[in-house]
Amino acid sequence: MALADSKVLVLGALAGVAGIGLVAVFYQGFRLRRRSTWSRYYLKSTKAQSTGVMLVDGPGLPGGQAEVLERLEALIQCVSELKDEMKSLKNALPSLQDQVREELRGRDEARRVSPLHRTTPTRRKRAAGTIAGARAGGQSSEEAESEGGYMTALTDSEEEEPSDEEQDDEEQPADKLCVLLERIDILRQGTESDKRESLDLLLEQREEFGQKSPFLWRLIRAYCDLHDISSTLEEKKTNAETGKKVGEEAVRLNPTCAESHQWYAIMCGIMAEYDTVQNKIKNGYIFKDHLDKAIELKPQDPMSYYLLGRWCYAVAQLSWIERKVAATLFGEPPSAKVEDALKNFLKVEEIQPGYSKHNYVFLAKCYKDMGRRVEAKNMCEAASSMNTVTKEDEDAQKELELLCPALGV
Repeated sequence: MALADSKVLVLGALAGVAGIGLVAVFYQGFRLRRRSTWSRYYLKSTKAQSTGVMLVDGPGLPGGQAEVLERLEALIQCVSELKDEMKSLKNALPSLQDQVREELRGRDEARRVSPLHRTTPTRRKRAAGTIAGARAGGQSSEEAESEGGYMTALTDSEEEEPSDEEQDDEEQPADKLCVLLERIDILRQGTESDKRESLDLLLEQREEFGQKSPFLWRLIRAYCDLHDISSTLEEKKTNAETGKKVGEEAVRLNPTCAESHQWYAIMCGIMAEYDTVQNKIKNGYIFKDHLDKAIELKPQDPMSYYLLGRWCYAVAQLSWIERKVAATLFGEPPSAKVEDALKNFLKVEEIQPGYSKHNYVFLAKCYKDMGRRVEAKNMCEAASSMNTVTKEDEDAQKELELLCPALGV
């Protein structure tokens, strides 16, 4: 299976933790600015005293004390705004986690299967034949799994056999959807132009197939791809917001589709790059919950374990000050250990050996952090033996070049 968006994990898989880091960095930057301001004030005051000049406040005096007073006024305003923001965050956050989990629990209880997923035995045979033919023609494992998941959803059959005319009317949309999904999966492996064409095709057919889970999760994925190749910040943000809305619709229409939960989680991670601190925290819990749901529904998908492993590793790398700020503001910050990350990366390798160059790199990082240098070196050698093909592989190679010297490889 091709990896989708590695930087989703760097920028977004942490989601709520990103908010913690933002608050910590802002706090440190404020302290530095405060020290710098008072240092400049002290130097100016000392210089004035040494020359025998006393600065007296007055409307007509240039520079000197007037400048200092302006700086003090700006500093006081900054402190006041910071206190108001911290107070607002502390008031809003204690109940945020419970609200998010309650909302997700309500969605699970409302689980249902759309009548549009029902089909006749004849229609299932026709669709199954299409999939079998596609596999014989060299279809990828990702496409086969995706369409296999679509066929699994088509389980209900009508008690009475419809007429030949009704059968033809029902079979045609099913065949058309299978052909469309196959083309979309092929286009996604191509150039940036192909990926844009993939999204355009999905949008053209949304009115007809917008209630089908295999269609919707591919639409989320297409927005994710377009976010990566977009050149402007505004375009990236628009694609992320639209993709997240499609993800919400997908998990609401069919809560039993693992791919919908997986790609919705990814879009929540991407949105962390553009949201407020409060929404970053909310998206962090949503990310983890939907990724856990995807693993529950499809426990043999290596991509979900890879994403979860990177989330755990990022949480485990939080600094002391980030953890203290998190404990003060959020009450219950995300928690994970390097051992948790290692467990997920090993699960990826168990399901699909040689899954990706980046998975080997993160296995090496985990072993290194745990003091197991021999295993870390072995993982570095395994990563080095894999070819660099995709952008994901290029990023992994850069990390590997920094990691190997530290391990003496």
